[in-house]
Amino acid sequence: MLALVEGWAEATWETGIAFGTVGVQRKGMRLEITTYRAEQYRPDSRNPEVRYGDSLASDLVRRDFACNAMAVALPDWKAPAAFVDPFGGLDDVAAGILRTPGRPEDSFGDDPLRMLRAARFVSTLGFTVAPDVVAAMRAMADRLSIVSVERVQGELSKLLLGAHPRAGLELLVDTGLADVVLPELPALRLEIDEHHQHKDVYEHSLRVLERAIALEPELPGGGPDLVLRLAALLHDVGKPRTRRKQPGGGVSFHHHEVVGAKMAAKRLTALRYPKDVVEAVRRLTELHLRFHGYSDGTPEQGGWTDSAVRRYVTDAGPQLERLHKLVRSDCTTRNRRRAAALAAAYDSLEARIAALREKEELDRIRPDLDGHRVMELLGIPPGRTVKLALDHLLALRMEHGPLGEERAEAELRAWATEHGHL
Repeated sequence: MLALVEGWAEATWETGIAFGTVGVQRKGMRLEITTYRAEQYRPDSRNPEVRYGDSLASDLVRRDFACNAMAVALPDWKAPAAFVDPFGGLDDVAAGILRTPGRPEDSFGDDPLRMLRAARFVSTLGFTVAPDVVAAMRAMADRLSIVSVERVQGELSKLLLGAHPRAGLELLVDTGLADVVLPELPALRLEIDEHHQHKDVYEHSLRVLERAIALEPELPGGGPDLVLRLAALLHDVGKPRTRRKQPGGGVSFHHHEVVGAKMAAKRLTALRYPKDVVEAVRRLTELHLRFHGYSDGTPEQGGWTDSAVRRYVTDAGPQLERLHKLVRSDCTTRNRRRAAALAAAYDSLEARIAALREKEELDRIRPDLDGHRVMELLGIPPGRTVKLALDHLLALRMEHGPLGEERAEAELRAWATEHGHL
C-alpha cells in the first residue's frame, strides 16, 4: 500500500502497520487503509491474532455483520459493478436487521466483542438482531470474558449513549452477556420494590433510564450524558444485598443507596471508567434517596431547614443538576396523585435552592474565616486544631447561613474557650 500511494499521498504514517493498516493524507483528508485481513481469538488466548488474506471475498466474509461487509471499488466507483455486496448487506440496512456474513458462531469466534457490538447497534441504529445471531450470542456469551476490559467498556458506553439504550440493554440481559459485562443489572430481576409498584427493580431501573434521557436536554450541557445514564441504570443495584422481608409479606431495602454506591463504584472501576465518572455515579447513587426526607412544610411540620438544603447542595457539589434529573426520574409510580405530590415537592426544593443561591454563594460554601485568620486570632500554628476550628465554622455556616466576619470571630473565640484552645 505504501508503494501504491507513493507520489500521491502528501504524507503517510505507519502507526498501525503491524496490523495491516497505514495512514495517508491527501488535500487535508486523513485516511486509513487496511489490507485484506481478519482478527481471530484463539480459544485459549486473550489476544487476537491477525491473519492476512489475498482477496476481497475472503476479507468481507470475516467482517462482523453483513451490513458492514460491503465495499466500493476505486477509482471506478461510479460503475454499477464497483459496488460489492456479496451477503445482502444493503438489504439488511433497509430492513434494519443484523446478520453475520457467514455463521454467527464463526464471526463471534473471530472476535467475541462483536456480540456486544450487536447490542450497541441495536441501541444506536435501532436495528433488530436475526434469531440465529441471538442464539449464538446466548451460546457464546461467556467468551466475552476473554476480551480486554477497555474494549468492553468502549462498546458499553456507546450502547448507553445510543438513541435506544433500553433495547440494547435488554438484549444483553436476555442473551446472558450482561452476566459478564454488568452482572448487577440482571440481578435486579429478582427484586420486587418495596411499594410493589413495579414488576421488578430491573424494569424500574430501565424506566428510570428512559425518564432521565427525556430530561437530558435540561442539563447545562444537554445530552446524551453518560454519567446520568449510568447513575439512572445503577441507582438501585444495592437492593439485592439489602432486601429484607417484613411482617405482613412486604420487603424493605434499608440503606440500599449506600451499598449501591459502593457496588456501582466497584463495577465501574473494574470496567476502567475514569475516576471522575466513577465518583460522579457513586455520589449520585448515594444521594438519590435523600430527597424523600424533604417536604415543603415548615421545619416545625417536618420539612427541611435551610441548613438541610445547604447540606444537600454541598454534598451534591457539581452533580447537583444531574441529581435533580435522577431524583425526578426515579418517581415512576403510576399513582397520579402521588406522582404529582412528589413533583411538586421537588419543585419546592429547587425553588428554595434558587432562593438561597440568590442570597448566598450556595455552590461555594466555605467557613466565614480562612485558616490564616483562625491561626492569627487563636495564636496557634498550623495543625489539627485549625482544621477542627474550620469544621466548626463550616457547620455554623451551614446551619445559619453567612455569619459575617465579626460574628464568626466571636463564635471562634467561644469555641476555642470551650475546648481549651484559647
